[in-house]
Amino acid sequence: MKSIVDIANLHKAFGKQQVLQGINWNIEPGKVIGLLGRNGAGKSTLLECLLGLREADAGSIALFGQKAMDNEIRANIGYVPQKSELFEWLTPVQLLDYFKALYPRWNQVKVDALVQRWGFGGELKDKQISQLSGGQKQRLSIIRALAHDPKLLVLDEPVASLDPAGRREFLQELISSVVERDTTVIFSTHILSDLERVALDVAFLQGGKIVLQGPMDELLEGKNLSLEDLFFEVTK
Repeated sequence: MKSIVDIANLHKAFGKQQVLQGINWNIEPGKVIGLLGRNGAGKSTLLECLLGLREADAGSIALFGQKAMDNEIRANIGYVPQKSELFEWLTPVQLLDYFKALYPRWNQVKVDALVQRWGFGGELKDKQISQLSGGQKQRLSIIRALAHDPKLLVLDEPVASLDPAGRREFLQELISSVVERDTTVIFSTHILSDLERVALDVAFLQGGKIVLQGPMDELLEGKNLSLEDLFFEVTK
């Protein structure tokens, strides 16, 4: 089975600070993986390198079996960054129309349903994005990432700006429209209870390397540990 993500000996430093120190990471199609690590462990840096948003110092990254990032690969990826990166001078409707023109598999039915369910069908649709709250911007960023039914969905703290109700709605959407479609998902979050609801596998980033990875049930089996206990044990 061809891997969706294949990372080999990946290194990244910022000045003298070594952040990624020989990452080896292989992700098969359909996996839903929670990426865990302490603050500053390099989770965002790893995801940005994976997506070609940040240049690595050494090593190789292949997505869908290709090392070169082209338009076809980009069209198969959805990404929700830790901080929403939206064109803030546009309205939500204008933003979604802009991205609709870029993706041949844009799922307008899904977009319309999310726009209505998440509150963008009323007065917010004509409001400049710069005037939206942090949570509203994050919801819009999530809609944009899900709209083209990506084969690989990369989520970097996607619910950090959402209230508990918003987090629940997002996780329900993730389970119903992404996980059940065999989409490969990488979900980085510090909210372990959210991760337990959607992730089947977990990977721990510590000391610049993936130090433990596997099915969550297997890693916890027979240890009388919660995921939180395992997190502190592995990342101490």
